[in-house]
Amino acid sequence: MRLAKNTLKMAEIMLKEKDFLWTTVQTYYAEYYAISSFLARIGIRCENHFCSILISEFLLGKEKISKIEMHRKMRIDTQYYLKTFEEKRIREMLRQAKIFVAEIEELISSINEEKINFFRSRIKKLLGAKMRREK
Repeated sequence: MRLAKNTLKMAEIMLKEKDFLWTTVQTYYAEYYAISSFLARIGIRCENHFCSILISEFLLGKEKISKIEMHRKMRIDTQYYLKTFEEKRIREMLRQAKIFVAEIEELISSINEEKINFFRSRIKKLLGAKMRREK
């Protein structure tokens, strides 16, 4: 979570400097690092952004994860296609990311062994269902 929080701080600095490209990129990465921390806390290592978001959505619900998926798309548009967004939209993205990172940090701090087992069992059921369909 330290990386997520530090990345948010860097995004704020970039925003003050009116560097909207790097504000967008760093804001998304702060959220991604938060999700990675959550997944690591429950014993999952996932290096693919889309899959990390997808499994987090499955475990935490679409409502909690919907913003990061939108921000992932903004980051891709900005970083790879040099699309720029209005400052107002980027400020809102950063505001939402701060809330998201705080919520994930709170979730991580409340996770006990029982919750870890619950999340892992959901993943095992998902994988079991997928394997049955493929047979």
